[in-house]
Amino acid sequence: MSGFDYAEYVEAFNRGDDAALIDRYFVEDFKFIGTTRAYNSRAEFLDFLRWAHDGVREIIRPITVLESDDSIFAEIDMDFVATAPRPDFPFGPLMPGDIKTVKFFVLYALRDGMVTQLKSMTWPAEYHVSKAPMLGSHAGQRAAFHAYATAFSGGDGARFGSYYTDDVVLDLPSAPLLEGRAAIVGFYTAMFERVRETLSINHLVVDDGGIAADIISTFTAHADAPDFQVMPLQAGQAVSVRVFVHYTLTAGRISHIKVARAGQPELHPA
Repeated sequence: MSGFDYAEYVEAFNRGDDAALIDRYFVEDFKFIGTTRAYNSRAEFLDFLRWAHDGVREIIRPITVLESDDSIFAEIDMDFVATAPRPDFPFGPLMPGDIKTVKFFVLYALRDGMVTQLKSMTWPAEYHVSKAPMLGSHAGQRAAFHAYATAFSGGDGARFGSYYTDDVVLDLPSAPLLEGRAAIVGFYTAMFERVRETLSINHLVVDDGGIAADIISTFTAHADAPDFQVMPLQAGQAVSVRVFVHYTLTAGRISHIKVARAGQPELHPA
């Protein structure tokens, strides 16, 4: 037997530590053969992974796995979750908040619990793939929350709005209750014309029903905002406040957002 535990390999891959993955599972003279590229050492392959994963989390979701003593064949629906702009991404341009799924067919050659060769081919992006719920407890779904936060911080209403249910409710400490995706996206689109909110995530507790987040929200004024809800701001000023946010999830999308302040606002002069 090969001594290779594919489930453990998938878990390690999905943690996103490429160097640790390569060191643990790939021999020095490892070879990779893909549809458009080939590499003759694990060092070359690691360089490729670092480039491919710059601003993108890659998440394996095995669909079919066939194992023998010295090889594994896997059909994989691979999710690529973007937290940075990647106009050069091999499977199509990505922006923060995007999740693109590509079906892979991969043959792993094994020896003594290590991968000696990997052959990979793909179908076009989004062609006959399964789609995981966007948010939840899986590694890819946690990565998707960070992608959502990045899209929100970038003011991309179309993308951060895609993480909401149609009837999502937003309960803020200093604004009227907002109901529905359009109302929430419209509220922030109007706010962002003068004040941009950036989310810095301190800690997340996640299951498939909800997300509890400890977040620093920083509001930066691009124009005078004397009526801003947190505090009046002049152009160039910023204010930070720690908040606890509970997101209720329904079928992998945000259906309710409850925000509570966890500290006093801290003003950053212009």
